[in-house]
Parts: sequence; C-alpha cells; structure tokens
Amino acid sequence: MICEKILGTLEDLDTAGKTIEYVEIEWHEAFKKIHRKTTDTGREVGIRLDDSVLTEGLYEGKVIYMDENLVIAVRTPPCEVIRVTVEPDHRFMTAKVCYEIGNRHAPLFYGPKEDTFITPYNEPMLRMLSGLHGVKAEKEVGKLAFDRRISASVHNHHH
Repeated sequence: MICEKILGTLEDLDTAGKTIEYVEIEWHEAFKKIHRKTTDTGREVGIRLDDSVLTEGLYEGKVIYMDENLVIAVRTPPCEVIRVTVEPDHRFMTAKVCYEIGNRHAPLFYGPKEDTFITPYNEPMLRMLSGLHGVKAEKEVGKLAFDRRISASVHNHHH
C-alpha cells in the first residue's frame, strides 16, 4: 500500500466504525518525504509525500490513509528527552537556554509548564544545560509534542 497524502488528523476526521492501524514515525523522521513502514498489525506501507511534509511534519495523530473500513495514522513513539526548567528567579536565563539549544541546531519544544522546555536527549547537551546557573536539566523518556514546537522546523542538521 502506498500513502501519498496527509489527510488530516484523527481528531478532525470521522473514524467511527473504522479499524485504526498505526505506523511509528520517530521524531527525527517526521519531516522526511519517503518511508517504508509496517503498521502495528503487520501491514506493509510505503509513504511518499510531497514537499508539504517538509513544513507540516508527520507526527502523532496524522492520518495518511482512510477508506470505508480502515484508517492508517501516525504514532510518534516516546524517546529520550531533556526537560529544561528555568527557575522563577532566573527567568532571564530563558534566552540563554533557547540560544544554546538553537545554536546546536537541536529542535526545541515548549514544556508542559511555564518556564519549561523539551529537546531531544544527547549527553553533551545535557551537560551543557546542567551547567547553566538557575537552570535544571533532566533526562527522561517522553513524547515530543510537535504542536508545541518552538523551532520553525525539526531537522537533523550537522556541520
């Protein structure tokens, strides 16, 4: 089966009475145009998207196939992340946190609470953020909420 469009989201489409199967798309794959995946029930799926995926992204709840009986949607699995909390009496450090993460071309997301941010885990980033005064950085497993992303795009970029 080949899927060539993002049809909407599970929340926006009427999926009543339909079987929903999921393909897992890792956070770092969300802006790629071509994928070969297997759904959670074993169905082979080819995904070939146009350039709109480069800005829209392919993440949790996006529907890539739907007919009268079946829906195929995306699931973004949990991954290791760094939760960054800027202490209330050090709010001026927010700019420093955002600058340092952006300077390393890492994706950045708003956290669940005010003054928290989420970025994918890597050890050098955790060490650097942990060394900032008034900033708490913790490694944890969680989902990246693409609807809460701060970065304009989420691409792996290396120099």
